[in-house]
Amino acid sequence: MRAKIVSVALSGALLPVVLTSIPAAGAVAEARDRPAATAPSAAAALVRITEGQVAEARPGVPILYPSVTSCLTVTVRLADGRKAGAHASLFQVPGEYRSDAILAALKQRVGHRTVRAVEVRGAVGAWHPGYFTKAIEAYGDGETVPFPTAPDPDGIARAVADGLGQPRGRVTVQDVPDGDMTVT
Repeated sequence: MRAKIVSVALSGALLPVVLTSIPAAGAVAEARDRPAATAPSAAAALVRITEGQVAEARPGVPILYPSVTSCLTVTVRLADGRKAGAHASLFQVPGEYRSDAILAALKQRVGHRTVRAVEVRGAVGAWHPGYFTKAIEAYGDGETVPFPTAPDPDGIARAVADGLGQPRGRVTVQDVPDGDMTVT
């Protein structure tokens, strides 16, 4: 049997995978040394969190939130240097968290670890604080969806603090221009 070792990218890390084929009749199995794992490139040394996702980065590893246009990002800085992040979208991306479930998922990811700070960044003016408790998609026919009439950073900070079970003073909110956002 012949084995082929390839590297597969998964969540920003290269993982060695062994591919095998069925030997032909009478073939002799061949043992081969496994090559040393290669270090990921600098571009792969970050955690990418797209709309509706929650993930975590090791100490020193940046988080990339791509295409932050009408979204909010929530980054939890932990006492051990790790960062847990969520990319909250105004409208649910199929298969990902809705805005009214993303803080619970982030809170579960953080668990009982000590939180140093919570940073909310993105399109503050596009968000009503209530979107964290009832997503736009949750409103039925005839129900009025609330919409922001002015940026409400204090309301967003309170909603995020409540959703994560953190003191309000630990949460900062900043409106940032559209585009990719990297948190180091």
